[in-house]
Amino acid sequence: MKNRVVIEKLSGETPLMALQKWKHVNPAYANVPASYAGRLDPMASGKLLVLLGEECKKQKAYTGLDKEYEIEVLLDVGSDTGDALGLVEYVGRETRPEREALRAVLRAEHGAHRRPYPQFSSKAVNGKPLFLHTLEGGIKLINIPEHEEHIYDIKVRQSVSISSTALAARIADFLAKVPTSDEPSKALGADFRINEVRASWEKLFATVGERTFTILSLRVACGSGTYMRSLAGRIGEALGTRALVLSIRRTRIGTYWKGWWLKSL
Repeated sequence: MKNRVVIEKLSGETPLMALQKWKHVNPAYANVPASYAGRLDPMASGKLLVLLGEECKKQKAYTGLDKEYEIEVLLDVGSDTGDALGLVEYVGRETRPEREALRAVLRAEHGAHRRPYPQFSSKAVNGKPLFLHTLEGGIKLINIPEHEEHIYDIKVRQSVSISSTALAARIADFLAKVPTSDEPSKALGADFRINEVRASWEKLFATVGERTFTILSLRVACGSGTYMRSLAGRIGEALGTRALVLSIRRTRIGTYWKGWWLKSL
């Protein structure tokens, strides 16, 4: 039997849902213990490394593996979560970054940096995840810890324009995939605050009328624990606007060294 497997998680699936689906297709593993070695946000997609059986005891040996992501960054819209599943805010400008200016912004992200954990993350402080501190209104009463993020490379795949009408349709489809949860820890968020989030997007589109937005499609090679939502926000800020990550897809898990993937799972 396998001691590990890389499964493809779909947008709108929790890691648990993706694992249960894989076990259903592979019934020989139905009762085999399993653990994740690097989670994915429910609305992110792509490769999820799952350890099986005795290999679960070696989880720490896998959690530090490098990752590659393909992400889309929407300019001129921000959110409190850093992605499309947050309460959104319209900046009121139309940003069309020039190629050299964008390259300079992305080059500044290369290397190792100390970053605070996102307010909407599962990092525990005083026995409680940061997202709960945020939802309860107590995030300003605690010290948000920092961690090291390492970005090896960022490549621009393309920059495209999308009409507000087309973006509204895409957001509606995205929000329709949001999973429900009966976990007690998610109760305050009321299923990712989906009704409030949907209302904030509807208000945004009613405000902006017909215009076009820029979406930057990027490929990011990075160390473990690098948050794409935070990266998108920093890119927006460096370009003089706000931004959020519209989609996240994890495409590689392995070891990256000097521009090459030496090992991929």
